[in-house]
Amino acid sequence: MTMPLSRKAILAVVLASATLAGCSHYVKRDEFDAAIADLRAADARLESQIQELSAKHDALVTQMAGRTRVDTAAYFATNEAMLSEDAKPLLDDFANAIRSSHSSAMITVEGFADPSGSAAYNKRLGQRRADAARDYLVNSAGLPATQVRSVSYGEDENRQVRPGATGEAGRDNRRIALVVDYAGPKTASTM
Repeated sequence: MTMPLSRKAILAVVLASATLAGCSHYVKRDEFDAAIADLRAADARLESQIQELSAKHDALVTQMAGRTRVDTAAYFATNEAMLSEDAKPLLDDFANAIRSSHSSAMITVEGFADPSGSAAYNKRLGQRRADAARDYLVNSAGLPATQVRSVSYGEDENRQVRPGATGEAGRDNRRIALVVDYAGPKTASTM
């Protein structure tokens, strides 16, 4: 009689040990919640840093081996053609890069609109946006007027970044783009 009881006792002890050992690999709920909270806080900090860098560097102008690369985005509010204060430093950086590395470049400022107005209205609005940026590049940033021109594509479907989008979703459609049509020879200071 004692033999079956001791086997049962041993079996119970082994099962209890296995159960406790298996549980030691599980994370406690409060530790899990704390880890998730730390990850969320780190994610929020990184997202904030990304947004800050993105806002500061919408126009990234880099010069490498005599070549100029320009990634720029100047956006407009709905029905507006006035340059924002955020756009001016982008245009200044662009003008500085052109003056220092390709002083005889031909630049075209392209104006765009979202499709919220009529095609004729949007064509005129895109032209006013392009003219505003061209005027800033010439009058404030110092590029020669003979080297900067403007054109409007209005709401042309094949030039929309977000096809058909208006309002907040259509922000990327309400923009100007800077195109270097002809870079010309490299300026001597960068050779």
